Amino acid sequence: MLPPVIDGTLPDMASEAPSKALRRALIPLALAQFICSFAGSNMTVMINDISTDLDTTVQGVQLAITIFLLVMAALMIPGGKLTDRYGRKRLFILGLIVYGVGALLSAVAPGLGVLIIGNSILEGIGTALLIPPVYILTTLIFPDLVSRARAFGAISALGGIGAAAGPLIGGFITSAISWRAAFIFQVLVIVVIIVLARRVPEPLPADPTQRFDFVGAVLSALGLVLVVVGILAADNNGWLMVALIVAGALVLAGFFAWVRHRERVGREALLSTSLFRNRTSNLGLITQNTQWLLLMGVSFVVSAYLQVVRGYNAIETGVIYTATTLGLLLSSLGAERFARRRAQRTLIMAGFGICIVGVALLLPMVSRSDSAWAFIPGLFLIGFGLGGMLTPSVNVVQSSFPEELQGEISGLSRSVSNLGSSLGGAIAGTILVAGITKTPERSYALAMVVLAVTTIVGLVAAARLPATATQRSADGV
Repeated sequence: MLPPVIDGTLPDMASEAPSKALRRALIPLALAQFICSFAGSNMTVMINDISTDLDTTVQGVQLAITIFLLVMAALMIPGGKLTDRYGRKRLFILGLIVYGVGALLSAVAPGLGVLIIGNSILEGIGTALLIPPVYILTTLIFPDLVSRARAFGAISALGGIGAAAGPLIGGFITSAISWRAAFIFQVLVIVVIIVLARRVPEPLPADPTQRFDFVGAVLSALGLVLVVVGILAADNNGWLMVALIVAGALVLAGFFAWVRHRERVGREALLSTSLFRNRTSNLGLITQNTQWLLLMGVSFVVSAYLQVVRGYNAIETGVIYTATTLGLLLSSLGAERFARRRAQRTLIMAGFGICIVGVALLLPMVSRSDSAWAFIPGLFLIGFGLGGMLTPSVNVVQSSFPEELQGEISGLSRSVSNLGSSLGGAIAGTILVAGITKTPERSYALAMVVLAVTTIVGLVAAARLPATATQRSADGV
């Protein structure tokens, strides 16, 4: 069982610092989260370059980005479950290989279709295989709450920095060389991670006798795909949008019915329903979803607006978006100190509050200022707010369950987070793209309002987290 959280804060215990071997093992895990988050955001500054080179449109690039995020979200739960059967380290390395092949294929893509296969499909599958082991291995390798919080802090920080710095790094590489070189950069990082992964231990042996719920995996993935594709259809066909979303909801309802049936007859299910009986974890999952929705939504909306409407190139857009990276980095560096002084609920609420102010500052930018530098205060505050609450949200969820459920909760947690990224790109992107050529200011403002409302939802969920979090069983409160 995991150690308790006292009064919602990290205890100031005199625990031993993690060994050098464990710290070395953390490096490839954190780098893996970095490159996957980087892949989700760096394409936002390549919109013009990719669409011109591949003879496609802004909608085509948005579709590729959203499919990548959607594949991750749809397959993250099955990916987490497979770690128990085949081993966490083995799945981690397999995911890296699949991801690397996808990035290499994307670098030589002659058209949008091949780009979608490489980036959206293969990189998405690779990410779904490698990310759950990152969080499971971290939970198992670092035995006490303090060392685990530090490890999660490093992973979450690099994940957030990867997402926030993606536009800058991607913009620099695109402007200096080509957008294709940005995918070669990903391949090189993947090779480094595979070499470093030899240091990662396997705390628990794999259980090859464990059955895999294939039907549950198909139903969960199909339901999520239908919902997000329905959102993407909003600007083309309203009835199709409604039909797809309703169909997705029905499939997801069928998935939960299937899971309950499997549990009643004593068979292994893809996801234990006990995961949803923990109120603290449920609220933590909502905060994770809204955090990544906001980060990806703002990244796409601001980047697309600056490039398509203002005419900025990739590097100029990336430099402006650096404000988010700096804010996230600053608050991440102080995450451990904040966690010792404040309850996790307080940190998450404060993060959302700061993000709301940041979004509010971005709202009037299109009508009150012609300078792109005016976007920086709002972007900085959003990054700062996100950096301060990413780690507490992860720790609240992961630490709510015993070791035997870490595979399932890790897959669910990452799926919910990546679903947030998918929804951010789909919802905000669809609103912006629908009118970016005719009424760009109106579309930008409407997309920002939607992101602000979503952030308020996250704040409300954070406010309902318990001030103390001592329950760690699957039964919840």
